[in-house]
Amino acid sequence: MENKHVQAVPPAVIGQVQLKISEALAMLHPYVTPLTPAERHSLPKMGEKTLSFVEKAYEFARQNPTLCPQYLDMYLFDIDFADAHGLWTLLNTATQLQENIDDTAMCAGSESYQAALVFYNAVKQAASNDVPGAKAIYEELKKRFPGKKRRTSETEV
Repeated sequence: MENKHVQAVPPAVIGQVQLKISEALAMLHPYVTPLTPAERHSLPKMGEKTLSFVEKAYEFARQNPTLCPQYLDMYLFDIDFADAHGLWTLLNTATQLQENIDDTAMCAGSESYQAALVFYNAVKQAASNDVPGAKAIYEELKKRFPGKKRRTSETEV
Protein backbone atom coordinates (compact mmCIF):
# COMPACT_ATOMS: atom_id res chain seq x y z
CA MET A 1 0.00 0.00 0.00
CA GLU A 2 1.41 3.35 -1.09
CA ASN A 3 1.23 6.05 1.54
CA LYS A 4 0.82 9.50 -0.01
CA HIS A 5 0.18 11.37 3.23
CA VAL A 6 3.65 11.33 4.77
CA GLN A 7 3.93 14.63 6.63
CA ALA A 8 1.86 15.24 9.75
CA VAL A 9 0.15 18.60 10.12
CA PRO A 10 1.42 19.91 13.45
CA PRO A 11 -1.35 20.45 16.02
CA ALA A 12 -0.14 24.04 16.43
CA VAL A 13 -0.74 24.67 12.71
CA ILE A 14 -4.23 23.17 12.92
CA GLY A 15 -4.93 25.36 15.94
CA GLN A 16 -3.69 28.49 14.17
CA VAL A 17 -5.74 27.75 11.05
CA GLN A 18 -8.84 27.09 13.17
CA LEU A 19 -8.29 30.40 14.98
CA LYS A 20 -7.91 32.31 11.70
CA ILE A 21 -11.03 30.68 10.24
CA SER A 22 -12.93 31.60 13.41
CA GLU A 23 -11.61 35.16 13.14
CA ALA A 24 -12.74 35.34 9.50
CA LEU A 25 -16.20 34.07 10.43
CA ALA A 26 -16.44 36.67 13.20
CA MET A 27 -15.31 39.45 10.85
CA LEU A 28 -17.93 38.54 8.25
CA HIS A 29 -20.74 37.83 10.74
CA PRO A 30 -22.29 41.32 10.70
CA TYR A 31 -22.49 41.25 6.90
CA VAL A 32 -23.68 37.75 6.07
CA THR A 33 -27.18 37.07 4.79
CA PRO A 34 -28.35 33.60 5.88
CA LEU A 35 -30.75 31.92 3.45
CA THR A 36 -33.17 29.05 3.88
CA PRO A 37 -32.85 26.13 1.46
CA ALA A 38 -36.03 27.34 -0.29
CA GLU A 39 -34.58 30.84 -0.68
CA ARG A 40 -31.31 29.43 -2.05
CA HIS A 41 -33.28 27.37 -4.55
CA SER A 42 -35.50 30.24 -5.72
CA LEU A 43 -32.78 32.85 -6.29
CA PRO A 44 -31.32 33.41 -9.76
CA LYS A 45 -27.67 32.34 -9.57
CA MET A 46 -24.64 34.34 -10.65
CA GLY A 47 -21.96 32.12 -12.12
CA GLU A 48 -18.81 32.73 -14.10
CA LYS A 49 -20.70 33.58 -17.31
CA THR A 50 -23.27 35.71 -15.50
CA LEU A 51 -20.51 37.65 -13.74
CA SER A 52 -19.33 39.29 -16.98
CA PHE A 53 -22.96 40.21 -17.84
CA VAL A 54 -23.45 41.79 -14.42
CA GLU A 55 -20.13 43.65 -14.65
CA LYS A 56 -21.04 45.12 -18.05
CA ALA A 57 -24.60 46.00 -17.00
CA TYR A 58 -23.29 47.71 -13.86
CA GLU A 59 -20.73 49.67 -15.90
CA PHE A 60 -23.41 50.80 -18.39
CA ALA A 61 -25.84 51.70 -15.59
CA ARG A 62 -23.17 53.86 -13.93
CA GLN A 63 -22.30 55.55 -17.25
CA ASN A 64 -25.92 56.04 -18.38
CA PRO A 65 -28.05 57.00 -15.36
CA THR A 66 -30.81 58.35 -17.63
CA LEU A 67 -31.44 54.80 -18.87
CA CYS A 68 -31.94 53.42 -15.35
CA PRO A 69 -35.58 52.99 -14.36
CA GLN A 70 -36.69 54.90 -11.27
CA TYR A 71 -37.30 51.68 -9.35
CA LEU A 72 -33.66 50.59 -9.78
CA ASP A 73 -31.89 51.74 -6.61
CA MET A 74 -28.31 52.37 -7.76
CA TYR A 75 -27.13 52.70 -4.15
CA LEU A 76 -28.22 49.10 -3.51
CA PHE A 77 -26.85 48.01 -6.91
CA ASP A 78 -23.49 49.50 -5.84
CA ILE A 79 -23.54 47.51 -2.58
CA ASP A 80 -24.68 44.27 -4.21
CA PHE A 81 -22.20 44.53 -7.09
CA ALA A 82 -19.23 45.33 -4.84
CA ASP A 83 -20.06 42.48 -2.45
CA ALA A 84 -20.85 39.98 -5.20
CA HIS A 85 -17.52 40.75 -6.83
CA GLY A 86 -15.48 40.78 -3.61
CA LEU A 87 -17.16 37.74 -2.10
CA TRP A 88 -16.76 35.82 -5.39
CA THR A 89 -12.99 36.12 -5.01
CA LEU A 90 -13.21 35.18 -1.33
CA LEU A 91 -15.44 32.20 -2.15
CA ASN A 92 -12.94 30.89 -4.70
CA THR A 93 -10.13 31.08 -2.13
CA ALA A 94 -12.29 29.43 0.57
CA THR A 95 -13.31 26.69 -1.88
CA GLN A 96 -9.66 25.98 -2.66
CA LEU A 97 -8.93 25.79 1.09
CA GLN A 98 -11.90 23.50 1.68
CA GLU A 99 -10.89 21.19 -1.19
CA ASN A 100 -7.28 21.00 0.06
CA ILE A 101 -8.44 20.18 3.60
CA ASP A 102 -10.97 17.65 2.32
CA ASP A 103 -8.44 15.90 0.05
CA THR A 104 -5.81 15.70 2.79
CA ALA A 105 -8.31 14.52 5.43
CA MET A 106 -9.64 11.88 3.02
CA CYS A 107 -6.14 10.65 2.20
CA ALA A 108 -5.02 10.56 5.85
CA GLY A 109 -8.27 8.87 6.90
CA SER A 110 -8.04 6.26 4.17
CA GLU A 111 -4.42 5.48 4.93
CA SER A 112 -5.01 5.23 8.68
CA TYR A 113 -8.03 2.97 8.06
CA GLN A 114 -5.88 0.73 5.82
CA ALA A 115 -3.16 0.58 8.50
CA ALA A 116 -5.79 -0.31 11.11
CA LEU A 117 -7.06 -3.11 8.86
CA VAL A 118 -3.53 -4.49 8.49
CA PHE A 119 -3.13 -4.48 12.28
CA TYR A 120 -6.62 -5.95 12.82
CA ASN A 121 -5.94 -8.83 10.43
CA ALA A 122 -2.56 -9.50 12.06
CA VAL A 123 -4.17 -9.56 15.52
CA LYS A 124 -6.98 -11.78 14.20
CA GLN A 125 -4.39 -14.24 12.88
CA ALA A 126 -2.41 -14.06 16.13
CA ALA A 127 -5.57 -14.73 18.16
CA SER A 128 -6.38 -17.78 16.03
CA ASN A 129 -2.83 -19.01 16.76
CA ASP A 130 -3.32 -18.44 20.54
CA VAL A 131 -0.65 -15.73 20.77
CA PRO A 132 -0.82 -14.39 24.36
CA GLY A 133 -2.80 -11.12 24.63
CA ALA A 134 -4.00 -11.19 21.02
CA LYS A 135 -7.50 -12.57 21.75
CA ALA A 136 -8.46 -9.69 24.08
CA ILE A 137 -7.28 -7.11 21.54
CA TYR A 138 -9.05 -8.92 18.71
CA GLU A 139 -12.33 -9.15 20.65
CA GLU A 140 -12.20 -5.42 21.49
CA LEU A 141 -11.47 -4.46 17.89
CA LYS A 142 -14.07 -6.88 16.54
CA LYS A 143 -16.78 -5.03 18.52
CA ARG A 144 -15.78 -1.79 16.82
CA PHE A 145 -15.21 -3.16 13.31
CA PRO A 146 -17.26 -1.09 10.86
CA GLY A 147 -18.36 -4.10 8.80
CA LYS A 148 -21.91 -5.42 8.71
CA LYS A 149 -23.27 -6.65 12.01
CA ARG A 150 -24.56 -10.19 11.95
CA ARG A 151 -28.00 -10.90 13.32
CA THR A 152 -28.13 -13.46 16.05
CA SER A 153 -31.14 -15.67 16.72
CA GLU A 154 -31.80 -13.56 19.88
CA THR A 155 -32.20 -10.32 17.90
CA GLU A 156 -34.33 -11.80 15.14
CA VAL A 157 -38.06 -11.40 15.49
